[in-house]
Amino acid sequence: MGGPSAARGGAARYGTAVRDNGTVTLYRDEGIVLRTQKLGEADRIVTVLTRRTGRIRAAAKGVRKTRSRFGARLEPFTHVDLQLYERRSLDLITQAETLRPYGEQLVTDYPRYTAGTAMLETAEKLTSEEGEPALRQFLLLVGGLRTLAERAHDPRLVLDAFLLRSLSVAGWAPALDECCRCGDRGRLRGFAIAAGGAVCARCRRPGAATPAAPTFALMLALLRGDWEYADGSQPRHRVECSGLVAAYLQWHLEHGIRSLRHVEPEEPAGSAESPEPAEPHDHMSDPDTRERV
Repeated sequence: MGGPSAARGGAARYGTAVRDNGTVTLYRDEGIVLRTQKLGEADRIVTVLTRRTGRIRAAAKGVRKTRSRFGARLEPFTHVDLQLYERRSLDLITQAETLRPYGEQLVTDYPRYTAGTAMLETAEKLTSEEGEPALRQFLLLVGGLRTLAERAHDPRLVLDAFLLRSLSVAGWAPALDECCRCGDRGRLRGFAIAAGGAVCARCRRPGAATPAAPTFALMLALLRGDWEYADGSQPRHRVECSGLVAAYLQWHLEHGIRSLRHVEPEEPAGSAESPEPAEPHDHMSDPDTRERV
């Protein structure tokens, strides 16, 4: 077997295997398992968002058998290192090693599990072309799942941060600190989904949402990765933020994100409220935080 060279989307190619029907390319990549579906009696089709190749679908032979050597390594949420044979239709997974089993850490916590499920579905919807490299989306997903598993922040805040940053990577980031119509940075009076985000009083149209100023600040903090501000936000502003983020995301995606309906909203009623945190700090200039939730 020769040394590694370029394969699909820049994935490492480790050589070839000669079979009766010709030459098959062998390559490796790491990725997050997004979902699986049955194939035949004992096989599965596994959808994975990989670091180098982008979103791929590959066949996993015999994984539904009781003694399968793959088993839990190819379940949703799992960060895996894969070896695959490149084929004309579905590539074939020949090896799978677990790098981190995020599913084990999320499945016992319903709010975190449902938030993670929405992340997986969003990542799949925003990488519509199979085999198209999507490194930033991959890094965002890994960071989002890791943050959920670490339990350092409210799961709905983590989800909203992931959704906003994923939209930004896709080129659909909402305007949050200036009017999306005229660019005015004065007092923002509304949020117009179809127009692209925040609008000033002069540009606001009838029917546009009218979020509170701290809600705009929270959305901006989540987009920038300012967790000090986000963690100190009020429940009512978190609820308003989640509603706007979900509506904005659904508007941009043809079929929407079905798993969002299962995400539990935070209840604003009956909670003690503390003073609002200071204005959010801009971390976007720090390149080390751009692909991390």
